[in-house]
Amino acid sequence: MITRDYCIMMARYNAWQNNQLLQSIQVLPEVDLMQDRQAFFGSIMGTLSHLLWGDLMWMARFDGGDSPAVSISDSPSLTPSYADWCPARLHADKRILEWADAVEDVTLAGDLTWFSSSIGAQMTRPFAMCAVHMFNHQTHHRGQIHGMLTAAGAEAPVSDLVMMPEA
Repeated sequence: MITRDYCIMMARYNAWQNNQLLQSIQVLPEVDLMQDRQAFFGSIMGTLSHLLWGDLMWMARFDGGDSPAVSISDSPSLTPSYADWCPARLHADKRILEWADAVEDVTLAGDLTWFSSSIGAQMTRPFAMCAVHMFNHQTHHRGQIHGMLTAAGAEAPVSDLVMMPEA
């Protein structure tokens, strides 16, 4: 289904997108980041926090490292401000890049088993599907953030995968 090279490309894309978001949102007043914009996770900051939470949950399943100490319902408050979010996001992106660089194709061809607290059950799915889901989840929520940034009058980043810089 997918390979290590796919994971590396998508991890690079994720980091590139988040670096652009850092630039776009750092100029917004905190009140604009916190304003309820009727998105699923409320505000720009709530959606950024949920996206970070999701990445950390998947990475804990993938690499066995730490997971967030809050549930999905509390994910919008994982990082309550830009000052909290920024270093946590950069650290998470580094973690994702390191995982992608180290993952083996044989691992991606196998299954992943974890306990899902959101449904209260053990899950087993193809590892490759889980990796694709993580990257798709990132793109989905960044699309929401893109729309909220545009509505707030901020410049939203370029999101086309084919526009990603080579290095």
